[in-house]
Amino acid sequence: MTLTGLRTAPPRLVATDLDGTFLDDAERVPLRLRRAVTRLDAAGVQLVLATGRPARWVLPVVEQLTVRPLCLCGNGAVLFDSSTSRIVDIRTIDSQTQHFVVMVARAALGEVGTAVERPDNFVVSDEFVHAWSSIEHAVQGEDVVLSQPAVKLLLRNHTLSSREMYDIVRPHIPEERAHITFSIDEGLLEVGPPGVNKAEGVARVAEQLEVQREDVLCFGDMPNDSEMLSWAGIGVAMGNARPEVKAVADYVTATNNDCGVADVLEYWF
Repeated sequence: MTLTGLRTAPPRLVATDLDGTFLDDAERVPLRLRRAVTRLDAAGVQLVLATGRPARWVLPVVEQLTVRPLCLCGNGAVLFDSSTSRIVDIRTIDSQTQHFVVMVARAALGEVGTAVERPDNFVVSDEFVHAWSSIEHAVQGEDVVLSQPAVKLLLRNHTLSSREMYDIVRPHIPEERAHITFSIDEGLLEVGPPGVNKAEGVARVAEQLEVQREDVLCFGDMPNDSEMLSWAGIGVAMGNARPEVKAVADYVTATNNDCGVADVLEYWF
């Protein structure tokens, strides 16, 4: 990216995805980036970690920092204040909608495993094939899995890519019923409450802090970041981002392993 093309005035709010963006591939925050974040905080700029992860999975990241950021978890469904370890806002997808989405997905895809992320636990159905190693989940019958409001519903088909699943399922699910996206390639769709995504979550935080949209800087690499990058005053895609994510960004920086977020923050801080 051409840093000289950036505006002179620093942003007042910085929102960043975690995996593939803020974190390197070892799930560490590089030293340069930690130092840049400390300077950003000293300048009075709010940091927001915007991730598909549940709140409990952001704690290992926060522990690497000298600041305690706000965290938008579950693709914007949960606002977690790491300074108080408290969930301050939550949006959920109801049981009826979960059943509807699963029915539609099965009609379109055939084989579909299901799981839900709730504020305090992760529950999977018997046929769910994990996309990552998990020791924290509970296994229950699907009717039980889908019986309560959830922060996020996961749809799994390990024979397809996430993009293939998305292209097949998304046209059949109205946005007013549920929001569908993905953040990894391994056959996993993430279904959230209608109208809730990272952009909507960051906009809520900006409004609360009386920060204008043009003063918001956002970073990301996957399709669940696209709305956020499009909405932000400055949207920056990582060098390792998917092509469709780079296409909606204002700038493309270096990869997560090459500290691309720090490259941009160091321009101001």
